[in-house]
Amino acid sequence: MNNTAIFGIPTAWFLGNLWSLLVALAVLAAGWFLAGLVSGYVRSLLGTKLKRDATVGPLVSQIVRYAILFVTCIIVLGQFGVETASILAVLGAAGLAIALALQGTLSNIASGILLIFLRPFNVGDYIDADGIIGTVVEVGLFGTELRTHDGVFVFAPNSKLSNAKITNYSRGASRVVELKFNVPRSADIGRVRSEVQQGVVGDYVAADSQPEVLVDTLADATVTMVLRVRVNSRDWNMARADLQEKLKTVLDRAGGFAPPAQA
Repeated sequence: MNNTAIFGIPTAWFLGNLWSLLVALAVLAAGWFLAGLVSGYVRSLLGTKLKRDATVGPLVSQIVRYAILFVTCIIVLGQFGVETASILAVLGAAGLAIALALQGTLSNIASGILLIFLRPFNVGDYIDADGIIGTVVEVGLFGTELRTHDGVFVFAPNSKLSNAKITNYSRGASRVVELKFNVPRSADIGRVRSEVQQGVVGDYVAADSQPEVLVDTLADATVTMVLRVRVNSRDWNMARADLQEKLKTVLDRAGGFAPPAQA
């Protein structure tokens, strides 16, 4: 077999299908561009229509993107004479095989949709899901991105989050900071309450909230008291640090509320 016989058939096929190849490449490029454009628009539109909710947009936009790419692939194959019914039949059989092989991946997709509908958390919430701790950055089609307090990136499979016990520290608008401290048993509780309440007032205390100072436990020589202050959920960590500092200042200034030494 000479070179003409070897290379003649591919060359003839290429020349005979040149127009179809050019159209297919154009459709593929247009579909890829359109998928990115439409998915970005859907993400932006959902963020605006849903009161700038950043949770739904990423997942829905990814579904739209893959759907457009799927249709694009069918159109490209159609340029080479492959019937749509045949394509769908092959894809159906391949899809079943892939579904059996990638059960975990499909479980992540189903779990991602479930998380969007049930809404145990939103983007920006600080959560603890059986040890997966961080602030939610994005809920994707296959997994959820989080970031810890020290800036570490965490990617958690959606299936693991959907089956976990989720503690959402940001769900409520406010949280309570609770601090315990000891004073001598002989201390004037009324004075302790008044000075601590006045001393911890600051930017983090909720406007409609009053700090509470209560007796927690009694011992032979000391009284354990508890300070409870309601603050904005997103400020909880900074508020706790600030309140501890203010409480220490009050206790130092009052000498721990010990009675004055007898002359």
